Amino acid sequence: MPQKILIVDDESHIRMLINQTLEELEDEGVEFLSADNGEAALDLIQDEKPDLVFLDVMMPKMNGMEVCRRVKKELKFNDVFIVLLTAKGQEMDRQRGQEVGADVYMTKPFDPEAILNKAKQVLGIN
Repeated sequence: MPQKILIVDDESHIRMLINQTLEELEDEGVEFLSADNGEAALDLIQDEKPDLVFLDVMMPKMNGMEVCRRVKKELKFNDVFIVLLTAKGQEMDRQRGQEVGADVYMTKPFDPEAILNKAKQVLGIN
């Protein structure tokens, strides 16, 4: 079964940037999914069980914190690795991210190299 990465952000240019950053992983057979709001993201996570999710925090319909909480605490999908991406970099926000079960918390603007390295690490790609 191919490994899957879900990219969730309400801003299309950010989704495109992350996708371009990770496109070399397509050569490894990685499949990419995307969503532009929290509800769509939750549906995709339930249907597709991606290995890795890059999840924006501030989004319409359902924010990333709530999506993360539902995936980790309610659905108990602990094998879905969630990276929360947000412009909010304060310690309180990081703690909230940990409370809802995020595996990693990255602030925007993010370093594309850090995104690629995290994806490779999570998926076990050298």
